[in-house]
Amino acid sequence: MRNDFNWLNEPADWKGDATSLDFRTGDTTDFWRTTFYGFVRDNGHAFLRRVSGDFSASALVLGGYEALYDQAGLFLRIDESRWIKAGIEFTDGLMHFSVVVTNGVSDWSVIPLKDARPADPVSVRMTRHDNAIRVQFSIAESAWQLARLCPFPADDAAVGVMACSPQRAGFHARFRDISIGPPIARDLHGEG
Repeated sequence: MRNDFNWLNEPADWKGDATSLDFRTGDTTDFWRTTFYGFVRDNGHAFLRRVSGDFSASALVLGGYEALYDQAGLFLRIDESRWIKAGIEFTDGLMHFSVVVTNGVSDWSVIPLKDARPADPVSVRMTRHDNAIRVQFSIAESAWQLARLCPFPADDAAVGVMACSPQRAGFHARFRDISIGPPIARDLHGEG
């Protein structure tokens, strides 16, 4: 535990703390439940802190994206069947902003980032207002873009950063400026 954070599936190779963290994923790690593929995986790596009520969590995410489904970003988890992961996922040779919302079963939405390169830093932000989650991203300090607004239980949970590599071991994920605090304003179309 570092600064009230705890590992879910601690990786063998990691260094850092609750503000700056680097780690390499284990072999065939992922978070997924049933939909389309028919399997359940709950062995991805996540560095999480307990939260209750409304909040905003954010991090600058960098990764050595090379293999199909390499992924890194934010993770919100109530339990093994209710969670959200949001961040960069490498699919079809391209970086995508990916959000998976799981409430018993997983769904998956992606936004192709055609002009982004694997070396580009991506900021990810997740905000809870009551029983709604807003997911946003910003590439190389551009304006925040809305990726998803979805219903999600307002139960006590844990939030932090995650990375997975469903097709290999050794994906290198780096997180900077990890922050969990009060929620940003509810205005969906303002500066926030």
